[in-house]
Amino acid sequence: MLDASAKGRYIAVEGPIGAGKTSLARRLAAHLGGSEMLEEPQHNPFLPGFYQEPARYALSTQLHFLLQRVNQLRSLAQGGIDAHAIVADFMLDKDRLFAAINLDPDELALYEGLYRHIRPQAPAPDLVIYLQASPATLLERVRRRRAEYERGLTLDYLHRLSAAYASFFHAYSAAPVLIVNSDHLNFVDRDADFELLLQRMRGLKGPREYFSLG
Repeated sequence: MLDASAKGRYIAVEGPIGAGKTSLARRLAAHLGGSEMLEEPQHNPFLPGFYQEPARYALSTQLHFLLQRVNQLRSLAQGGIDAHAIVADFMLDKDRLFAAINLDPDELALYEGLYRHIRPQAPAPDLVIYLQASPATLLERVRRRRAEYERGLTLDYLHRLSAAYASFFHAYSAAPVLIVNSDHLNFVDRDADFELLLQRMRGLKGPREYFSLG
């Protein structure tokens, strides 16, 4: 499904907070000689407040992320994929997933109107790598990286987020999906795990495939 070089390909790595999206996207981009397109949550000034007071900061946090992601994807909408692979650690579709979890009905209606108005016509990825992990594993990883703005993250929120991701990708059909249970995989520190992933990427023959160890 995906050739070894992946030149000119757009690959999206997705999954809940703590799944390892950014680390894998960076390693894939380096391996493929491509470019990274990464989220920048540390630049969202509303995010620390959201984790402390979700109801107060949910809409401003979500709108900031929406505008940020739209700006990043604009080059793809304008035909920005050249001879090099682009590896992103997000999909714009994911933005609505978070909005549905975090916004009240009136806020969600406002968000949806803005989303429809400014959404770029970016191409679907050539491949989506959907990273799963148990909520307990996600929380452990989040705490290990000690990002100040994530200190208020709760296990209950990660349960709800994981369920929303599972529901979203159950119905997703815009691109091939490699579903990876990452509970026992480390693509950054274990070369063997990364090589296994590359093999699965190259061998993907259908619209979706599941990959797990342990």
